[in-house]
Amino acid sequence: MHLLAATPGAISDGIEPVDLDQTPADVVIISAADTELAALSDARAEMEKPPTLRLANMKHLNHHMKDDLHLDTSATNSRLVVARILGGAGYWKYGLTQYAARLYEAGIPFAALPGDDKPDPELRELSTVNAQDYDTLWSYLVEGGPQNSTNLLHYAKAMLDGGEKPAAPTPLLRAGVYWPGAGIADLSAAQATWTTGAPIVPIIFYRALVQGGGLNPVNRLTRSLSRAGLNPLPIFVASLKDPVSTATLNTLFNAAPPDIILNCTAFAVGSPHDGDDSPDNPLLANKAPIFQVILSGAAESTWAEGLQGLTARDIAMNVALPEVDGRILSRAVSFKGEAFFDDATECPIATYQARGDRIDFVSQLAKNWANLRRTDPKDKKTALILANYPNKDGRLANGVGLDTPAATVHVLNLLSANGYGVTPPKDSAALMQQIMDGPTNWLTDRADKEGGETLPLDIYKLHFDALPWDVKEQIATRWGQPEDDPFLREDGFALSIHRFGNAVVGLQPARGYNIEPTDTYHSPDLVPPHNYIDYYFWLRHHWGADAIVHMGKHGNLEWLPGKAVALSETCWPEAVFGPTPHIYPFIVNDPGEGTQAKRRTSAVIIDHLTPPLTRAESYGPLRDLEALVDEYYEAAGVDPRRITHLQKEILSLSDVTGLAKDAGFTGDNEGDLGKLDAYLCELKEAQIRDGLHIFGQSPKDQQERDLAIALSRVPRGDGKHANASLLRALAKDFGLTIDPLDCDLGTPASEKPASLHDQTTWRTLGDTVERLELYSQRLLDNEERPPGPMSAAVLDEIETNILPTIQTCGPDEGSGLLKALAGHFVPPGPSGAPTRGRLDVLPTGRNFYSVDSRAVPTPTAWALGWKSANLLIEKHLQDHGDWPRTMLITAWGTANMRTGGDDIAQTLALMGVKPTWDSANRRVTGFEVLPQSVLGRPRVDVTLRISGFFRDAFPQLIALVDSAARAVQDLDEPADLNPAAARTKAGEDQTRVFGSKPGAYGAGLQALIDERIWSDKADFAEAYLEWGSYAYGAGAAGRKARQAMEQRLSQTEAIVQNQDNREHDILDSDDYYQFEGGAAAAISTLQGQDRPIYHNDHSRPERPIIRTLDDEIGRVVRSRVVNPKWIDGVKRHGYKGAFEIAATVDYLFAFAATTGAVRNHHFDLVEEAFIKDDDTRNFIADANAPALKEIAQRLQEAIDRNLWQPKSNSARARIAGLLA
Repeated sequence: MHLLAATPGAISDGIEPVDLDQTPADVVIISAADTELAALSDARAEMEKPPTLRLANMKHLNHHMKDDLHLDTSATNSRLVVARILGGAGYWKYGLTQYAARLYEAGIPFAALPGDDKPDPELRELSTVNAQDYDTLWSYLVEGGPQNSTNLLHYAKAMLDGGEKPAAPTPLLRAGVYWPGAGIADLSAAQATWTTGAPIVPIIFYRALVQGGGLNPVNRLTRSLSRAGLNPLPIFVASLKDPVSTATLNTLFNAAPPDIILNCTAFAVGSPHDGDDSPDNPLLANKAPIFQVILSGAAESTWAEGLQGLTARDIAMNVALPEVDGRILSRAVSFKGEAFFDDATECPIATYQARGDRIDFVSQLAKNWANLRRTDPKDKKTALILANYPNKDGRLANGVGLDTPAATVHVLNLLSANGYGVTPPKDSAALMQQIMDGPTNWLTDRADKEGGETLPLDIYKLHFDALPWDVKEQIATRWGQPEDDPFLREDGFALSIHRFGNAVVGLQPARGYNIEPTDTYHSPDLVPPHNYIDYYFWLRHHWGADAIVHMGKHGNLEWLPGKAVALSETCWPEAVFGPTPHIYPFIVNDPGEGTQAKRRTSAVIIDHLTPPLTRAESYGPLRDLEALVDEYYEAAGVDPRRITHLQKEILSLSDVTGLAKDAGFTGDNEGDLGKLDAYLCELKEAQIRDGLHIFGQSPKDQQERDLAIALSRVPRGDGKHANASLLRALAKDFGLTIDPLDCDLGTPASEKPASLHDQTTWRTLGDTVERLELYSQRLLDNEERPPGPMSAAVLDEIETNILPTIQTCGPDEGSGLLKALAGHFVPPGPSGAPTRGRLDVLPTGRNFYSVDSRAVPTPTAWALGWKSANLLIEKHLQDHGDWPRTMLITAWGTANMRTGGDDIAQTLALMGVKPTWDSANRRVTGFEVLPQSVLGRPRVDVTLRISGFFRDAFPQLIALVDSAARAVQDLDEPADLNPAAARTKAGEDQTRVFGSKPGAYGAGLQALIDERIWSDKADFAEAYLEWGSYAYGAGAAGRKARQAMEQRLSQTEAIVQNQDNREHDILDSDDYYQFEGGAAAAISTLQGQDRPIYHNDHSRPERPIIRTLDDEIGRVVRSRVVNPKWIDGVKRHGYKGAFEIAATVDYLFAFAATTGAVRNHHFDLVEEAFIKDDDTRNFIADANAPALKEIAQRLQEAIDRNLWQPKSNSARARIAGLLA
């Protein structure tokens, strides 16, 4: 038997390897620390008889070929090699292995030293110098500074030539106060320059900057803070985990309690991985908020000229991981610049070079937060901003999963109760009426509206003139002069801002597509109009807001054009928002879009709970049909004539209601009845939302109970004992052998415990699962006791942990908001979908963080991705008779943050590639190409369409997929087994990762739908292609590649979209139709035929389900959209409830327009539920009259565009009546 090994692959950053071109020397020292290299360069220059020395930055040895070249030309021909490896062996795996092996072969002494002061047995084991020399070399570098650097070189020379060895390493303070001009000092040196009573702002930075003389950014930041009227306190530390450093910080903070803390160190004290031990954070002092200040390792030119902002390394070290500690991202204030090329060491010597405008921005941000902290609540001015898209009056106060109006009123009452000078409105209905009476973003009748605020044109111009020239030029070029803005009246700009004492509630202005909808085709990076800037000028400059709170997911500020992270003064979020304290209540299950606000607008997230979930259950005609099916099976073998009659009645009713199509009837009567039976069971067990969440309030009564069941339905943590699935525990206690989370609901039930019997029919496993669900409800209602020890353990967990956690969420959300408004630190917490086994994301009210981007995809995600890929291939083969060979997959940053990279794992699995991980630190280190003997099927040529946020957050995943795709293309395999390789050999473009234009976000379809400016699918195709045809990967950081994208889509056989939780659905968000629908329209237009669209359910990682888009839409329409249980739930929320209904209709229409996957009967069901039904229609008319008109307009548009032919003339008449 021959075992074919997988082919290893390395992740390429697309940069061609360059030889360091170094000659041999006595001593070669490799380090990742520029400060260390600079100190060694200076030390060599001061020595009378130094050893010949070569210095190399480990960041320049980031490619296998570079490592090999340096070994060939320099290291193996030198006399001593020292490598200082920050982060351990895993951070330089290939290089370390090669250097250790080849230097051993060449007989060259090698010291592999830790990059910090923590022993590393693996590195010591790979070293060949003796223990004493190893420890001495290490100590010289750990202590650092000029004298120790010089002595290290003397010591190395003595090791080689046998001379006298220098003095032992001289300890340098591990932590202490530094003051410009005085060097290492004490607290009194700083206090001597302070202003009495001014806010104290410590600057925490690495001791290495003192050791290597890289203090320019610290000096300039210190002076800038002083100019801003603050009291800076520069403190150097070895690390935030070093005991001496933490003790020093504690002493200094006790003596000089900080108001604001600026942290310049990288990484995090805590761990993003659940279950890891995290030491106490030494920066938690005096409730001071902590800001992350970035000393970037990249060149300033790279930052200034590009839109990525930071390198993948900087994002991981200085952005993503610091978020785990709850730090607020500020700006990158300095960059590495090559000070000179040291001919003697054949190495470029780099140093930190501060950028003055970024330093001053951070100082102003610190000053504004300090002012927020010190302003009395009764005098504090707070702005609450409500999102609005589409720009219709029926869709004001957007907020995913949130009753935004009720939440806003709750916040106003909370402020009033805590001493703020606020006069809240009577209720949310009064608030929304006041907003609708004033000017909104709806342009049609804006001139007739009164109320709100105005900003005179001359005041606007005063602030506008202070903007950077580039910003002013962009807006003038696109929008003309302020006088041309349609929102300008004689008395100034009319603003949707309403005063409630010292608080205002405002409607966020539109991005500008409402003024010029056709820009959606060619301007993915459209700059905002004058009225948008004017709005924030009023808040910041005219009114003087102390803090701005954006209420709920999500607004448009954080999506304006500019750098992805580490913004400049010409990036639009900064130009508009400035250094204003920013607070953002945000749904806990959306880490990606919340992270966008954190990274681009320095937002403090206050995460909030998802809406309560509940079982869809059965209703109306579905319940009637279910009863008929039960009757049919009960009559089987007893009354043949009755069976025939029932069969005809069931099939006829299924046909009339459209269930025959949704359930996939084939014409085989007996088989179709089985399909219907299983389909009805699945609809009944679907998870749907029961109303909306109100920020600051926990769900009560039935909603609390059902949410607790939803949280305990799937396993949590280790999945054992108290963390087991409640349903599985009940099943085992009842002696059932089925898995209630993974069984065919239509299969006949053979096990029927007597204690689960009731008066209803029990035929199938679906009936068994329903009984377990109902028993769960009675269990939590104290109407039943646990049937055994397993369910008793889970119930105890629910009562002692899960229910109290739910009850804590509301109060903690309010408390978190008040902490932020007090200018205090908000504790961090993880994010994710709670009902996917992530109870650790609760309680809410925390400043959520996302993931360690270097550890994505995780092994868990890989397991799901591999399983899902195989199921997808099987489904396609079964339905279409051939293996799939070319697919398009959409990957969103949010979903992959939530899941740890399910989409990327699936993409790699389809290609036949598996990630490799470093077991010690969980980082993805590369990949291996699996041989055909393992796959047993053709490789799928996958095109990945990434979102804008994915591009910003996961540059290393782009490199991973791109490298894997190119490795597959380089294989020598037959064309029928490897179509990607065949296409490359034919000369086609190798790019497989495409996304939005750098600095832009989205797929471009929303304005077409909202403004009704399309005529056929070709228009959607044009927008999708124009917005998404930018190539990413090797040598292509956002290169326009329309032809390559069209070629890929012309070959695509299927479209794939994964959904990782059921806390939302496909008709909840415009993103689904924009990406799925846009891709479908583009492929249909290019190929002249429709291709299958798979919308896969990954909500239960142990059981991914492959579904078509048609199937998913039918399920969502029946289980949620027209379900009286859902409709009754949103009716509890007045205006926002009617908003949710109107939004659902919009998204259904959009799928009909882009994909044709919405059937006639789906529209019929919607019209009957929302317009024909008197109670629901009257509710919408009373709570949100514009929404009712918008629903009618959308349904009429469906008729006019031949997307729907109503089954009755009365439906047409009802719609026409609402539009009359």
